[in-house]
Amino acid sequence: MTAATLMIQGTTSDAGKSALTAGLCRCLLRRGVRVAPFKPQNMALNSAVTSDGGEIGRAQAVQAQACRLAPHSDMNPVLLKPNSDQGAQVIIQGRALSNMEAVAYHGYKPVARRAVLESYGRLAGQYQAVIVEGAGSPAEINLREGDIANMGFAESVDCPVLIVADIDRGGVFAHLVGTLALLSQSEQARVAGFVINRFRGDLALLQPGLDWLEKETGKPVLGVLPYLHGLHLEAEDALTQGEKPQQADALRVIVPALPRISNHTDFDPLRLHPQVDFRYIAPDEAPPPADLVILPGSKSVRADLAWLRGQGWEAYLQRHLRYGGKLLGICGGYQMLGREISDPHGLEGAPGSLPGLGLLDLTTVLEPEKQLRNVAGTLALENAPVAGYEIHAGVTSGAALAAPAAQLDGRSDGAISADGQVIGTYLHGLFESAPACDALLRWAGLAAPVTADYHALREAGIERLADAIDAHLDMARILALLGLM
Repeated sequence: MTAATLMIQGTTSDAGKSALTAGLCRCLLRRGVRVAPFKPQNMALNSAVTSDGGEIGRAQAVQAQACRLAPHSDMNPVLLKPNSDQGAQVIIQGRALSNMEAVAYHGYKPVARRAVLESYGRLAGQYQAVIVEGAGSPAEINLREGDIANMGFAESVDCPVLIVADIDRGGVFAHLVGTLALLSQSEQARVAGFVINRFRGDLALLQPGLDWLEKETGKPVLGVLPYLHGLHLEAEDALTQGEKPQQADALRVIVPALPRISNHTDFDPLRLHPQVDFRYIAPDEAPPPADLVILPGSKSVRADLAWLRGQGWEAYLQRHLRYGGKLLGICGGYQMLGREISDPHGLEGAPGSLPGLGLLDLTTVLEPEKQLRNVAGTLALENAPVAGYEIHAGVTSGAALAAPAAQLDGRSDGAISADGQVIGTYLHGLFESAPACDALLRWAGLAAPVTADYHALREAGIERLADAIDAHLDMARILALLGLM
């Protein structure tokens, strides 16, 4: 049996493809449909470790949660993790293949296409329905040859397509009409309708535009989703500042917005925390006084460390620690805290080494075999239970590891400085465990933290999104497209 398949494409990046895919998955699940998410090709620095020990885009892990499935590498068979303006690490079916420049990857696409269709075929054989998310826009003329991310995939598997556009950005009718006009005749015929996302206001005022759009294109508008204030779904890549009222005595937490910051979803529990004043510090922005500074993960650790130094962060961190502030490094940020970062194989640029910040007595060597694992254990702080995942190429050693930050699945992880001011760890997702988050916030100076269940918050976001889709989209027509009526 082959699964019914529907593909969600967008007029732009961040039009709402990931959210609509997740919401439709939950809507189908509610109706008793065995459904799985799929994204043929993703370009993102936020990733997740799968149940089969691979690596996929974080949005597909959220979509798997919407289906109440464990994430699997087949759900995102091609993941591109940019490590320069022209190149990226290429991950095929969960495993890092190599670094490629854009031109080289274009030539590799026929091989990637086989992996995409192989993974899709496995999912289609296991589930009743597959909801597919496209990437960027299908109307990128320069990327159409050999396309595996949008219409090239839809044509290969012969599935209908919905196109979503974000009205909050403005120009929604031009986006939809222009996108449709730039498609080939067969691709235009494949478009089954439009969805308009993030609408604020009175729908009656929009109706004349919807009527015009349907008449102009011959395509139905299958619904208008309202702007859902405060909706939290983990972002593909865009950095999001805190969007909540701040308490007067909130703990001040800052994170430098590194050029190649990765897995910044680590900080979503802090962004949403009512007792935390969380801020990303932009390039050329002077870092303000803070209680806690967190150095995040990075796809290009040496380059981002050099950038930090150029931005004046090294002197800032020395002053921050001198006045009693706390410093946490996660993954690449942890590696930066040591004495040296060595990349003998040129995994993230030219082979070579760079002195670290020298705040922990350890060194890191980047090795070709990436370490991918979901883990659980306890923090050294308060022996708090914690769970998360590791994604890193670094092998770290040194005297500092004698005082580990955590015990994870029976082994030591990370380090704590002798004065207790600096912690480094390879553990992503450590703030998602409420007891661990509370312990870390107390360590950073918050007297009485009260942390919500982050997994429940994420689940509530998925449910709220599905409620909106059920209320505002023509689900009968969508089910008919899938042959599930």
